[in-house]
Amino acid sequence: MGGEPIRDLVVFSHLRWDGVWQRPHHLVSRLANRFRRTWFAEEPVQRAEDGVRLRCESAGPVTRVLVDVATSTRWPTFGEPADLDHGALVAAACAAPSDPVVWLYSPMALPMARQLQPSVLVYDVMDDLTSFKGAVPESRLRHSQALAEADLVFTGGRSIHERVMEHRRRPSRTLCFPSGVEVDHFAHQPIPHPRPVAGYVGVIDERLDLGLIADLARKLPGWTIRMVGPVAKIDREMLPVAPNIEYLGQRSYADLPAIMAGFDVALMPFALNDATASISPTKTLEYLAAGLPTVSTRIRDVVRDHTSVVAFADDAGGFAQLCADVRVGRWRFPAERVTAILLAHQWDAIAASMFELIVEAGDVRRGDIVAS
Repeated sequence: MGGEPIRDLVVFSHLRWDGVWQRPHHLVSRLANRFRRTWFAEEPVQRAEDGVRLRCESAGPVTRVLVDVATSTRWPTFGEPADLDHGALVAAACAAPSDPVVWLYSPMALPMARQLQPSVLVYDVMDDLTSFKGAVPESRLRHSQALAEADLVFTGGRSIHERVMEHRRRPSRTLCFPSGVEVDHFAHQPIPHPRPVAGYVGVIDERLDLGLIADLARKLPGWTIRMVGPVAKIDREMLPVAPNIEYLGQRSYADLPAIMAGFDVALMPFALNDATASISPTKTLEYLAAGLPTVSTRIRDVVRDHTSVVAFADDAGGFAQLCADVRVGRWRFPAERVTAILLAHQWDAIAASMFELIVEAGDVRRGDIVAS
């Protein structure tokens, strides 16, 4: 369809644009070229300086909206009772966009979304944030309200979709879009290394089974257990320590292919708890695109969607045995099946489908959206 790019897009995210590259980054970076302007509003950061500082920073396809507040200011997260009006500040930062498309990742930002009077309200439920460590009591109410008010609800996997459908009154406007992958990005020749490496890439938080990781290091003394990603919401003193465990910290998305090329096996050592009950890890496809044998605990969506290409173990002994099997060639994943799965889950196609739904929702609601 011809015409000018449609309106402005304002995204409220609990994740930072400069953080670990995840679902919001992949989708928003692709959608940005279909809108006049794209704003990525992040939760306030409490700093030592007095007062409030509103900043807008160009970050490739988006403009980040950042608010720094003094540590004495009662404003720890989206939507909580606070001393300041975040919604008004975001509206000012975005030059008061007219009838924008507003996209929520955090339901706590719903009051701010309302202030912007969106032409289309999108709620992308990538995780059940209400079950995560540190979730505020209001989060369940905001989640229910966002499900009720959103013109479109997207979900990041089958399990979270089933949970959402229990509460969503407009099933035709609630669509499951499991996360995708950039296959070409992860294509990289293996890098020779003196010791076998079992690696994990992602946020290190309460969703990981730290005991399993510690036990795996003990059972594989000749291997390196390489953990790549930032530590969040847990005390660093809780992390297992051993001579063969390495913590590389957060690395850029651009660096991940080379890092993964140094793995022999990719790990998904998730705990089985409330925070992981409905997750659908993006890293599954990224590991597979990197050509890595992948071992996971029995996360429901991974079992349902990827049993033919992922191996499962219930404890460190099972993980260790599978790692050893890979090393001596006793376990190989079916390359044809991996290729088929990767081709069916491309970020470009997912973003394009979502955009068409936004255009349709705008046509129904206002009758005046023009697609690019």
